This record gives sequence, C-alpha cells and structure tokens, in this order.
Amino acid sequence: MRFFRQLHPIKAMTFDLDDTLYDNRPIIRQVEQQMVQWLHRTHPISATQPLSWWRDLKLQLAQQDTWLVNDVTLWRFKQIEQGLTQLGYSAAQAQQAAQEAIDKVLSLRSDFTVPQQTHTVMSELAQRLPLVAITNGNVDVEKIGLADYFSLVLKAGPDGYAKPHRQLFDKAQQHLAVTAENILHVGDHLISDVLGAKQSGLQACWFNDQQVDIYRTAKARILPDVEVNHLHQLLQLSAR
Repeated sequence: MRFFRQLHPIKAMTFDLDDTLYDNRPIIRQVEQQMVQWLHRTHPISATQPLSWWRDLKLQLAQQDTWLVNDVTLWRFKQIEQGLTQLGYSAAQAQQAAQEAIDKVLSLRSDFTVPQQTHTVMSELAQRLPLVAITNGNVDVEKIGLADYFSLVLKAGPDGYAKPHRQLFDKAQQHLAVTAENILHVGDHLISDVLGAKQSGLQACWFNDQQVDIYRTAKARILPDVEVNHLHQLLQLSAR
C-alpha cells in the first residue's frame, strides 16, 4: 500500500468491477473467441469477411455515433446488425440475429467464478460501509454473485456516460448521500477510475495488481490518493 495524499475519513466506497474485483482479461478473450465461433456457425455469411473488417466496422460506427463508446452492449449490437445488413441480410433478419448474438454474449460474459478472496473482502466491507458499483462493462452482478454487496449498480450506457465522465460518479454520490470527499472510489484504470474519481471530487484508490510503476506509464494523468496491490488492504483503509 502506498499513500500519495492524506485521506479524508472514508464513509462510503464505490467500486469498478472488471479487472478490480476479478481478472477480466481472460474472460473477455474467451468470450470473443466463443462469439466468433458462434456467429460463424449460426450465420455463416459472417465468415465471408475477416475479423479486421468487423473491427473496422465497429470503429466506423463509433465515428458515426459517438454515444456508442459509452454503451458496449449497444455498440456490439450495432456492429453485428450493420455487418450482417451489409453482407445481405434484410433489416429484420439482421436485427433478430444481432439480438440473439447479444443474448449469447451476455450469457458468456457472466459465466465465471469470482475469487473467494473478493467475496471475503467485499462481505466485510459491506458490513462496515455502504458500497456502490460503477462499471463501464456489462457483467451481470447477480449472476456472478456480487449483487448483495452493493446498494446500487451503475452501468455506463443505461445509466449515463462512461467513466471518466463524472455522470456516474455524481449519481453514486447522490445515492449515497455522502460528501464526495468522504467517498473512496476503487478501480484499476488510471484514466477511467483514478482520473474520473478525482475530477468528480471523490478520493481515488488505484488497484494495481500488475506491478505497474505509476511514474513510468503513459496512462497516468493524476496521482491517486492511495495505491493498493491486494483487495484485503481495503479492510485496513476502511478501519481508518
């Protein structure tokens, strides 16, 4: 644990989910592989274009509609819908296929087991402080067993602009009814989480389990208030 500023008393915490409460990287890699296989098997016409074509299409859609980067589920839906339309599907066929694909993605996306250490820490924290989740992703907290720890789960897209925009942080603060400087946001991303929290008036805890040197990474925009390398260190902070 490393402190960069003196902390104000912590009366509530907000949490990022992906890569903070569990390692999301292998999950996403597996989902992407399984989705490509599913799409090619279920809609063979999709395999007539390389993956680079699908990636370029996704970027083009975001340029046409900048809101899409705030809603990863809608963005994927539009990618599949537009791609299949360009490959010859009718509008109705493409829409139905895209919805089936999203249902598949969401099922695969939340099909993993959260580490027991996370449950142990979150269970203890939830007894001490009110907790809110703020995520740019689309994991189902009910399915992965984390829902009971949070009084509110905010998702980019359905609930507002993606972090680091302050909208979700502000909504969390209003829900908690705690002064922003007494809320500690915990997250792994130096821009989405640390910069977003600090710009919203919250204290920021950087979860760094990848041995990244904050002074040597281009992603750093502002120092967090505190850096932790293991979730159990949050129990020490909450006791302060």
